[in-house]
Amino acid sequence: MQAESDGTQSPAYHPLFSSSDGDTVLGSKDRTLFRVHSYTLKTTSGWFRTMFTLPTGGEPESPASHIYLDEDSTTLEGLLRLACGLPIPSLDSYDVIEAILLAAEKYDMPGPMSIVRALIATPPFVADPLRLYVVTCRYGWADEARMASQHTLTLSLHEPEHRMQLMKLSPLALLSLFELHRGRREALRRRLDDPPFVNAGGDTLCSNCGNVVDYHTWRELKYAIILEMDVRPLGDTVCNKGLLEWPAARACWDARCVTCDRPLYDQKETLRVIRECIDQLPRTIDPDPALPIIAS
Repeated sequence: MQAESDGTQSPAYHPLFSSSDGDTVLGSKDRTLFRVHSYTLKTTSGWFRTMFTLPTGGEPESPASHIYLDEDSTTLEGLLRLACGLPIPSLDSYDVIEAILLAAEKYDMPGPMSIVRALIATPPFVADPLRLYVVTCRYGWADEARMASQHTLTLSLHEPEHRMQLMKLSPLALLSLFELHRGRREALRRRLDDPPFVNAGGDTLCSNCGNVVDYHTWRELKYAIILEMDVRPLGDTVCNKGLLEWPAARACWDARCVTCDRPLYDQKETLRVIRECIDQLPRTIDPDPALPIIAS
C-alpha cells in the first residue's frame, strides 16, 4: 500500500464509487479510483479501522491523497460492493472469489467473506470439487469442506491434473482426503470377503449339490470392483454400469455348477447387497471440527 498526492495522472473513478460524499479514495494497482466513506471502511474492516486510528503527526490528511492498494480494480470492486451492501457482482468463478477472499482476509473484512461462504456451495463451484475443498480448508469452513470432500469422490486423486491443487493442502487436509478415498475402497474390499459373498465356513462347495466349485469368476469380478473404486470412489459406476456390463460381471452371472448346472450367484440379490455395502461407506472426511489450513 502506498499514498500518492502528485498530480501527474488523473486516474478514472469507478462509476459506482465516485460520489463526492466519500472522504477516502482507494486506488487499485491498475489505477482505478474508488471513493468510499471512511466510516464504512472502519466498520467493515479491522485493517482500515486500525489504520484510521494511527496518529498522523498532527498534520491533517491532504484531500488529494489517495491510498493505493495491491489489488486490481476487479477485485476491489467486488470487495467494496460486498462491504458496502451494493448489488453482488458476478461471483461465478474461482479466480474471482479467491482474489476477493484473499483481499478480505488481508483487510480483515468478515462480511464479504461470509457472503462468499454462503455462495460457495452453488453449482459453479461444486463443479470443481477439489478446488472447492482447497478453498474451504484454507478458511476453516468445516461443513463446506466435508461437503466438498464428498463431491471429490467422483475423482481419481492420482491423476496428474490434480497435483497442483493437492499441493496447496496441508499434510493433514491431504491425508484426510486420501483416507476417505482409500478407506471406501478398503472397506468395500473387506466386505466382499464376508458372507453372503463367500461361504462363512470358507469351503468351496456348491450349496445345492455339495460338489467342489471354482469361484474364480467371483474373484475376478471383485478385483474389477476394487479397481473401479480406486478410479471413482463414489462407487456409482460399479452399481449402475459395471455389475451389468463388465465382462467379469457377465462371466460371474453366467457361472454354473458343473455337476448340477445351478447358477452359482444370484445376480439380483448380489447387486442389491453390493449397493447396500457402498451406500454404507463413509461419504465425507472425518468430521473433526479442528479443520487444517492449507500450506499456501
